[in-house]
Amino acid sequence: MEFSEVIKNRYSCKKFDGRPVDKELLDQILEAGRLAPTAKNLQEQHIYVIQSEENLSKIDKVTPCRYGAATVAVVAFDKNNVFVYPGGKRDSGGEDAAIVATHMMLAAANAGVDSCWVNFFDPDAAAKELGLPDNEEILMLLVLGYKAEGTKPLPPHSQRKELSETVTYL
Repeated sequence: MEFSEVIKNRYSCKKFDGRPVDKELLDQILEAGRLAPTAKNLQEQHIYVIQSEENLSKIDKVTPCRYGAATVAVVAFDKNNVFVYPGGKRDSGGEDAAIVATHMMLAAANAGVDSCWVNFFDPDAAAKELGLPDNEEILMLLVLGYKAEGTKPLPPHSQRKELSETVTYL
């Protein structure tokens, strides 16, 4: 699919049919995340693929937003392996994980796999529920699968401000 079409047509799927993502497609999606750029090429991301009923029930304990997807990619990063920017107020962890997640989300759309970026959860509670290491912080959950029949983008999906409202040339 043409990249501009991937961007234009991708939407946050809110109802999945429950089928797991095919292994070959999942590997393509994960590879897109692996290839994402990170500050100083630290590659501090760690992706946890959740597909077992036991672990999906753990996801359900921390968010109501799995939407019936049978695959969840938990996107985390190593807090101890980040680049601290000048001034010391920010570091690369969250933004690098966001780049990785975005690459995976767009690769999923390109592969015909629907997704939803989920941040409606307590990251500390999720990490505890999943037994993640203390040095890792969860940025988001990427629920992946195939849309249920009749599922469409929510009404505000296609409402966008004009470019002139969001861009200023200095």
